[in-house]
Amino acid sequence: MVEPELVALATTAGTAVAKAAGTDAWNGLREAVARLFRRGHAPETAQRKALERLDRTAAELEGAAAGTAEQARGLEAASWKARFQDLLEDLDDEQRAAVVAELRTLLGESAAGPADGAGLVSGNSFHGPTAFQAGNGNRQDVRFGGPA
Repeated sequence: MVEPELVALATTAGTAVAKAAGTDAWNGLREAVARLFRRGHAPETAQRKALERLDRTAAELEGAAAGTAEQARGLEAASWKARFQDLLEDLDDEQRAAVVAELRTLLGESAAGPADGAGLVSGNSFHGPTAFQAGNGNRQDVRFGGPA
């Protein structure tokens, strides 16, 4: 079982993969994520498989219809969350610590976690039913808004 902090990190990493697909940040993130999967047995095979999955993710999201793009992005984020969780769960303590440090660096997080108020979004316009989630550490505030 992976610790809650690591589940949160896997969630953030999965979301980052789904959000980066098709952007200027994609190639760098793609390569960095694939390197993370070079742990354990058959590292070259694991990295190659990660690259193939990342490419399928990008293709899936690029091919998603406008009305289903957000749903597809959510599904891909959940899929990558599970992959990151599996990776973290399968590593020994030393390897896990190294991967966690690399993930935090990749995601731009400090080892101590985000500062109070970090990651908050303000001043956005939402059209239709919205769900806004902000949080740090073990506390998250979730607010649901009605139709615009």
